[in-house]
Amino acid sequence: MAIKFKKKCWRCRKNYVTVTKRQRYATCYECQKKEMQGEIKDPKMKNMFDIPEEFYRNNSFLRDIKIKYLKFGNLTENQINAFKKVVKDLKKGDKK
Repeated sequence: MAIKFKKKCWRCRKNYVTVTKRQRYATCYECQKKEMQGEIKDPKMKNMFDIPEEFYRNNSFLRDIKIKYLKFGNLTENQINAFKKVVKDLKKGDKK
């Protein structure tokens, strides 16, 4: 398991974000919230991204995948599988 620590958001310099040493630029949920707004027309993707907002708030990877989908309009199979795996793990952790 990676060591986690808190670092200030590199955009707003107000909020703290939990990061690992691999994350170079830590961005808080509040700064990325505007980028995550958009309409998803594909029913499969709409269903996939329909997860509790708390998951997006706590996990920068999920936010990043959604932002990339909204920006480019599609995802690779590996991105979709990784997104589903992380959501599944978060749901398991939520039940415990």
